[in-house]
Amino acid sequence: MGLDKIAQDSKKMTSYRLDQKIDKLLRTNPSFKNLQDNKELVFDLISDYKKKMRRGISVSSLTIRKDMYHLYKNRIELGLSKSDLDDLRDLLASFKS
Repeated sequence: MGLDKIAQDSKKMTSYRLDQKIDKLLRTNPSFKNLQDNKELVFDLISDYKKKMRRGISVSSLTIRKDMYHLYKNRIELGLSKSDLDDLRDLLASFKS
């Protein structure tokens, strides 16, 4: 199960179950090991998008670009590398309807 599958199923999951799935994915999948340090950031992004989807607000490419801009702008304070930003962009793009 990848981040895109979690993103698609996040609308139906509780916050606790979503946290478990993300934690398991970050621990077991070697391609996402770099996001282990920023687990809270990933969980917060998914929960924000999950709330939008539950309210009926579709995720647009403009929303994704805006969020990616803020992540890129604060990448040094957050400790994000280029591969982290690419993984997060893929995650946010999987929410786009």
